[in-house]
Formats: sequence, structure tokens, C-alpha cells
Amino acid sequence: MRHVLYYFLLALLVIVFVFPMYWTFTLSLKTHSDIVSPVPKFVFKPTLMNYRGLFTGETGTTSLPASKPDFPRYFLNSFILSGMSTLLAIIIGVPAAYVLVRGKFKEESTRESIAFTLLSFWFGPEIAIALPLYRIYQSIGLLDNYLGLILIYQLIGIPFVVWMSRSYFMDIPISVEEAALIDGASPWQTFRRVSLPLAKGGLAATALLTFIFCWNNFVFALVVGGQNTMPVTTGSLGFIRYEAVLWGQMAAAIIVSAIPEIILALLVQKHIVRGLTFGSVK
Repeated sequence: MRHVLYYFLLALLVIVFVFPMYWTFTLSLKTHSDIVSPVPKFVFKPTLMNYRGLFTGETGTTSLPASKPDFPRYFLNSFILSGMSTLLAIIIGVPAAYVLVRGKFKEESTRESIAFTLLSFWFGPEIAIALPLYRIYQSIGLLDNYLGLILIYQLIGIPFVVWMSRSYFMDIPISVEEAALIDGASPWQTFRRVSLPLAKGGLAATALLTFIFCWNNFVFALVVGGQNTMPVTTGSLGFIRYEAVLWGQMAAAIIVSAIPEIILALLVQKHIVRGLTFGSVK
């Protein structure tokens, strides 16, 4: 009886998480008339019209005029913003995390206070700083600017990178680094040649998750972004028109936007598994 209940709950959990993705995928393969049908259609003739419409502007219905979208540019903007933001977060966050672990502080509580302060930035509601952020960026000329968005994305990237990397460095035996120091290595050489290679699995997982968080961000891109720097998250709002909502093209945009994340996850799958389980077994 216990096993039956376990598998029932597992199946229910899978349905809850998988069904929205399945439904989004089916919407991307339906015509506009099938989507707006009063009775949901589970059996239909699939079409790639919505994916083609991302680049051509075709809506699949004569009642809605076609419009030339700029989805390829939104897609490229997401790559630039997420990639550069992740790179900057790794460059700043990983050494900072190592210092928090191996650095010398007068009081041990100081180390923990700094770590939790950084983490609090990540949990803070983005909408709470939207208005003052807009006014600041407006005054210094960083609205609709790649640099401005990359910098503000560090509120997402750096706290997460520091907290995750910190846990990986803590799991590296200090005796390994002390042996390198005894052999004549400098602290920088110890960090670069000993600690980083040992934590590379965890750092790969951290970089991928940071990339995904930046890729999926909506509020910052909406507030301080614009037509020139618009990523796919805010660019998808263009499928909401006053005549109707182009659900099919919006679903296709979601599916296409998820492809880079899936590909990156598959490429670094080995490092992700090792990174997420790093330190569980000594």
C-alpha cells in the first residue's frame, strides 16, 4: 500500500510539472482557430506556422493583420545580456566566495554576516527597486543600454555565485591547499591551480544556473530595457495585441527560448551532477 501511494504521489508530481510544458508545446503547434476554440482540442493537425510567424509575422488568421516581429534580435539580446552577465558574475563572485571561505577575519560572525547580506540581495523583491532604479538609470544615461542591464543583472548573479561557490570551496579540504603552499605556491597560484580545478564541477553548475536566472529575468529588462536591448522575456509581450492575444506565437517563442538552456544543460550535464552533489561524499 505504501508503494502504491508513493508512485501515485510521484505520478501526480510529474503531471503537475510536465503538463504545463506539454500544453505550451501543443499550443505552439495549433492554428489560431484551434487555440481559441471553446472546447480544448487534444486531437488536432499540427502546424509549424507559429514558429514561422516568429520571423515572418504571419498570424495564421485573416482577422489579424501580420506584423514584422524582431524576435531574432530579442533572442540575440538575451544571449548577449545573459552571457556577459554570467561571465561578470563569475569573475567577481568566485574570488569573493574564496575570500569568504579562506580569508582571515577578526570575528567569525563577520564572515557569515557578509555572506548572508549578499544573499539577501538575491531574495529581495525586484519590483521594490524598480522606480528608483529607473530614475537613477535615467539620470546617468543607462536606460536601454547593454551595460546598464548587465550591471543590474549582477543583483541576481553575484549573490547567487558567491553563495554557491562558497559552499563548494568549503568542501575542499584545507590540507590540500596547505600542501600547495608548503610546496612554494603563492595564494593566487593555490587558488588558480588547486581550488578552481577541484571546484570546477560546482562552478559549471553555478554558471549555468546563473545564466538561466538572467535569461528568465523580466522585471529589470522591462524597467530599464528598451527596443534596442529587449530580450525574449519582454519581447514576447509583442504578441499581446489589442485585437487578440497570439497564443500560438507566444507559445512558440517560449519553446524556442528554452532551447539554449536545454542545450547548455546537456553539454555540462556531467559537471552539473557533480557540482550539485559536491561534498555529499568525502
